[in-house]
Amino acid sequence: MLKILKGLVFFLITTGYIYAQDDFDCIYDKTTAKTNQQKLPGALKTADSLYRSSQDPLHKMKSLMLTAHLYQQQGDFKKAIYYAENADLLVNKVNDPDLASRITEFLARQYRLVGLRERSKKYINKGFETAKKIQDLKRYNETLGILNQELAHCEMELENYPIAVKYLEISLDFFKKAGTMGEEVVTAASYRLLGDVYFKHNNYIVSENYYKKAEALVKEESCLLGWIYNGLGGIRLKQKLWKEAETYLSKAEDIAEKYNHLDLKKMVYANINDYYEGIEDADNASVYAVKYVKVYEQINAKNNAFINGKLNTDPENNRNGEISIAKNIAIVILCIALGGLFIFFRSKQKKQRSKFRTIIRSQQKLTDKETKEIEESEFSNISVEEVDDKEKEIGKKRTESLMTPETEAKLLEFLNDFEKGNLYNNKNMSLPFLSGELNTNTKYLSYVINQHKSSDFKTYINRLRINYIVDKLMNDDKYRQYKISILAEECGFSSHSKFASVFKAVTDLSPSAYIKLLEAENQSDKVVHFQENN
Repeated sequence: MLKILKGLVFFLITTGYIYAQDDFDCIYDKTTAKTNQQKLPGALKTADSLYRSSQDPLHKMKSLMLTAHLYQQQGDFKKAIYYAENADLLVNKVNDPDLASRITEFLARQYRLVGLRERSKKYINKGFETAKKIQDLKRYNETLGILNQELAHCEMELENYPIAVKYLEISLDFFKKAGTMGEEVVTAASYRLLGDVYFKHNNYIVSENYYKKAEALVKEESCLLGWIYNGLGGIRLKQKLWKEAETYLSKAEDIAEKYNHLDLKKMVYANINDYYEGIEDADNASVYAVKYVKVYEQINAKNNAFINGKLNTDPENNRNGEISIAKNIAIVILCIALGGLFIFFRSKQKKQRSKFRTIIRSQQKLTDKETKEIEESEFSNISVEEVDDKEKEIGKKRTESLMTPETEAKLLEFLNDFEKGNLYNNKNMSLPFLSGELNTNTKYLSYVINQHKSSDFKTYINRLRINYIVDKLMNDDKYRQYKISILAEECGFSSHSKFASVFKAVTDLSPSAYIKLLEAENQSDKVVHFQENN
């Protein structure tokens, strides 16, 4: 009888309307408590009921953020951001800067995780403004610590490590002022990030010290603990202490699998691949190479699906629509959606691999011939780097030749010889520079490039550079171990970002993804080695 009564009370809570302040707070607190994956559907129903029953904007905001956090636990970025954005729309109706700051922190983090860095920074800046209104000194310092931590994340993704360290040190100062050794998780997160930074600088002693500090503060199993174990395992790999590396990486893998955290899985699989390669276990190394590529593709698919999708902006209609659908129809739709998603991802994966193999075949054909004009269509979508010219290009396609046929033929011969070398990788390359090298003038050179290479000077140079580096990556193993910044410098680009944007425009892949797929493609001949933590 008691069980029946409990079930009835839960049903009334999750399906009916809740009006009392005490009831709201009680149910909200219970639902906010740690919820495992099995209990998420029930928690989402409770959050939905809280929202529908709430008349107070403050209650609506809390309900929306509760739903956002629950979807975050599921790894559904789109819905998590959707509900948080709608909570943010109610901020001006409620005088609660503490809750408003938590919303901006949440949105900044979620947008960073899906790769929308500028939108993340927008909410970080909004968070700094909101924090000025927080009267509680402890909460004020906590907020500034978390926001500086987010700035550090952004700088680390851009490989601006000294700036990232500065933000992390500022975050720890704020946590200390707030007395947040009681808020161990946020402090541990800053220590873990410092461990990551010093690891990338090969300072393994300092890196391990920060990882250990972070580990000491984390009292319960969590994804943060998984990141810490992965970092410690990475250090042991570098030190070739295989047994200790295996212990840490096994713990990290268990956590990554339990929480199904894709980014953590990706990093752990990369390290485990390195571990098996280090102990010369080729079979298991290949298994984790394949696991890595699959998770990498899952992350890309998920981020692309979010970026290309549109967020609904009407929470009331959306919720009422969900509630009105009968359960049996929902099950059918879910099955169809899952089937469609499976087909979509498989199709996308096949297309990406097909594109990859086409690039390799094309490059192989190019290396078999002394000269071959590259089809313009392959580069029609390149956003070419601005090569540093002090003068504007004068040469454009013209209907009449500027020179004698003999001069034109000789200059074309010079260009063909130029393509066989690698002078085009010179950082000082410009139209006047090359004209001087070929002992001609800019008008003649620009004309010949336009007429015979079907492009302007800048596109022509970038085209040669990308084909040069693709050839090196395909035929010289050591190039696959280089950092992207070194590859960019090798082929004459002035920055990592410009090189990456041109490379991705050509191949539909970032340089790092291209390297990993190239190695995975060759894994039957050679064990794949991923340089995730270099």
